[in-house]
Amino acid sequence: MAMDAVAKKSVIDAHAKHPGDTGSPEVQVALLTARIDGLTGHFKVHSKDFHSRRGLLKLVGHRRKLLNYLREKDVKRYRALIEKLGLRK
Repeated sequence: MAMDAVAKKSVIDAHAKHPGDTGSPEVQVALLTARIDGLTGHFKVHSKDFHSRRGLLKLVGHRRKLLNYLREKDVKRYRALIEKLGLRK
């Protein structure tokens, strides 16, 4: 399910490094996390929706690649993002 424009803008504003920032790894990971959370709730109701599950796994893989990139480039930004989004236990 797609995010509405207001929710997307609030996620971007919360994680942007500067005004107009929509492409930084932090913003991309935050948007993917919001979409993943939405799909996770969808699967609680529709447990046999395997086509959407494949899309979810693709989103998770894309987020993982972005996080690996960020970890290689700047560990401090990576750790701050993980803490802010609550991705690691």
